[in-house]
Amino acid sequence: QVQLAESGGGSVQAGGSLTLSCVNSGYRYFSGCMAWFRQAPGKGRVGVASIAKDGSTRYADSVKGRFTISQDNLKKTLYLQMNSLKPEDTAMYYCLADWRSCVDLRAADEYEYRGQGTQVTVSS
Repeated sequence: QVQLAESGGGSVQAGGSLTLSCVNSGYRYFSGCMAWFRQAPGKGRVGVASIAKDGSTRYADSVKGRFTISQDNLKKTLYLQMNSLKPEDTAMYYCLADWRSCVDLRAADEYEYRGQGTQVTVSS
């Protein structure tokens, strides 16, 4: 089983930085796709970044150049480094995982595993 738990959210001013973490307390080594999605109030869950088994990454246009997704397989942890934060980045951020390839996954509900989320609030 895969169990995901996010942490690292908080409140920052625009231009600030945060690093989100997602720990997998299940399988010793997870070799599927892992991703970060976010959901702003009144909106649907949208993809932010994903990282594949081979380490290749993809980003939403809105965060390219500002966010970096990475993983530490030994620590079974997924990270999202967020720099130059903007008020429009305010959302609940979720960690998701699935055994399939990232290229086969689009919407959040296609992922088999998801965490409870961590709130990020960016003030202007």
